[in-house]
Amino acid sequence: MTFWNKDLLHLTVTIILAAIASGFIGHFLYLLLIICIAFILRQAFLLNQLEQWLKSGAKSNYPASNGLWEEIYYHIFRLKKANKKRKKQLSRIIEQFRKSTAALPDAVVLLGENDEISWFNDAAKQILSLKKRDLGQRIPNLIRSPAFIDFLGKKEANAILSIKAPANDKVTLQIKIVTYDQGAHLLVAHDVTFLNNIERMRKDFVDNISHELRTPLTVLKGYLETLEDMDDDHSPLLTHSLHQMNNQTLRMQHLVDDLLLLANLETQKTKSHCVEINPLLKQICQESSALEQLNSRIELFIDSDINILGNDQELRSAFSNLIVNALKYSPEESIITVQWHQAGQSVILDIADLGEGIPELEIPKITERFYRSNAQREHEQHGTGLGLAIVKHTLSRHDAELKITSELGKGSCFSCVFPRKRFC
Repeated sequence: MTFWNKDLLHLTVTIILAAIASGFIGHFLYLLLIICIAFILRQAFLLNQLEQWLKSGAKSNYPASNGLWEEIYYHIFRLKKANKKRKKQLSRIIEQFRKSTAALPDAVVLLGENDEISWFNDAAKQILSLKKRDLGQRIPNLIRSPAFIDFLGKKEANAILSIKAPANDKVTLQIKIVTYDQGAHLLVAHDVTFLNNIERMRKDFVDNISHELRTPLTVLKGYLETLEDMDDDHSPLLTHSLHQMNNQTLRMQHLVDDLLLLANLETQKTKSHCVEINPLLKQICQESSALEQLNSRIELFIDSDINILGNDQELRSAFSNLIVNALKYSPEESIITVQWHQAGQSVILDIADLGEGIPELEIPKITERFYRSNAQREHEQHGTGLGLAIVKHTLSRHDAELKITSELGKGSCFSCVFPRKRFC
């Protein structure tokens, strides 16, 4: 029998006894009214007792009761115990999260809907100069950099901002904001000062060593040309040696020139103007064909009259590298297709060849400096190994990207994709 049925049985028995008593003394309705009032008063008392127990936080054991009210107290007590256990588990998870983020070398700040600080780790105290009293403050009031405030307002996915640390101009920070819930954001600040210093040292080294090599290479090349002019072809070994030395000196000179160009692309600001693509591509294709003495290998298609806002010398260098590579790494009788066309919100330069293709695993690597694919090594095509790195940096300076598709045995297509904001 349930507790509810037990209470109904008690009420029914009481009414039956009242009916029997009314047979002797009469006034059944009055007796029934008294029973109902007593029942209601008891329920009101027990309800008030429950309310007082809940009001106290249900901290103590529930009051002694019976019937349906005992069952209600029992279920509430069980829910309270389960909730307390779940709360302890959540507290442990939160504590583990805080300990793990506190151990991170990067600054981590939890931001609310209005960019107010709800929590931050120990690294944020050092990197962002935050203090305990800053909890609840809006972070734009503490980091007043205009670039940071604009970046915080946009909260673009995958966007990264580089700024100086609020308390130390010698420290450079990279900041990223991640939205992890509606109206909740995670700000991560990484100290990249050491990496920037290393990168600057590398660039300075490349720049300095390239300049220092140019003079001795020029002198060496001059003497080799003089020796070649003096050679009377009586000694085949000497003639061959001079020819090889001259070729290697020329290759070294090209390498130094490419290193200098790459260093300039990484350090110097570009001067932009509207570059007419049609005549630029026609001239590059003519020069490349004349250089290779293959006048009929390049097919040029200009399907768009859109021009690009950029630097004509940098674009010339990038386009030339791609076209020369296509000629170099494809069969001598094959056709190279160069197409300038619009696709949606972008304008694209496609350079397609019918070469051996590039293995899929090597495609992400071929734009790295000095990387040479297996196909290039097999054909012993000599280059500086910097051509595609120069192309990648040039396109990056023009807000464009290099996309590469290739199929082994069928050829490759290098696509320079320029966004609409570069149209002119």
